[in-house]
Amino acid sequence: MLVLLLLFLNHGAVADVWTYIDEEGVAHFARTQLDGRYEVFYRDATPAERAGELPRSENPAPEPAGTSRVVTFFEISPQVKAVKHHLREAAQNQRIDLELLQAIIATESGFDPLAVSPKGAIGLMQLMPETATRFGVQASAKFTIEKQLLDPHTNIRAGSRYLAYLLGLYSGDVELALAAYNAGEGAVLRAGRRIPGFQETQRYVKNVMQLYQTLKPPVQLASRKPGVNPGGGRVRVTLGGAVNRGNLPSESTLGRPLVADIFNF
Repeated sequence: MLVLLLLFLNHGAVADVWTYIDEEGVAHFARTQLDGRYEVFYRDATPAERAGELPRSENPAPEPAGTSRVVTFFEISPQVKAVKHHLREAAQNQRIDLELLQAIIATESGFDPLAVSPKGAIGLMQLMPETATRFGVQASAKFTIEKQLLDPHTNIRAGSRYLAYLLGLYSGDVELALAAYNAGEGAVLRAGRRIPGFQETQRYVKNVMQLYQTLKPPVQLASRKPGVNPGGGRVRVTLGGAVNRGNLPSESTLGRPLVADIFNF
């Protein structure tokens, strides 16, 4: 379940994540290599590396064979396919990597368009109504802003505009843009234009970046500025959640969220 995964990753109890994808296309994750089917999905720093006694590069994670299968799962998932045309449109219009949008949505809502957080963040990209208003969503005689944000096209359009704004604000620095998306622009400013010291925000940034890098071809990562798409296109990830806004998928009756499908324990 997604909730178990959020606790698993966001409370710092785990170092490594192992995965295998079964014949039905469902990915299974575990803290250890339970059997020969499991491949390394993510390897965390050792205690010595966290303490600065060893450079992280001396213990690099191998490129997991399961990565291509995770990418394939995103390509064939009904939840992703249902909104892929909206994602492509937003990526092209805002000149943002499609994979970055996918990583944010997977982390924020598990691709559940009806997700509503306890703090009022709504839809695929978990937008607060006030933020949505800044980026073009207006109430009408028939539909409130909250209702409109449940529409995937409206939500992705406003969320991608907000993300593009943040990327421009921080000169294309994806990690700072993600930190602001999670904790707010003011928090990043107060931190001296660095990722704020909030543990949840630091984990959120790490989580989205890990998935972004998993979905994105390494050759493209090395060839241009992260997150900014020069005209099309496709950073690395464990999934967590925007805990600052209480982002957990809704108990939608329209199907289990993507992340709940991917991460079964």
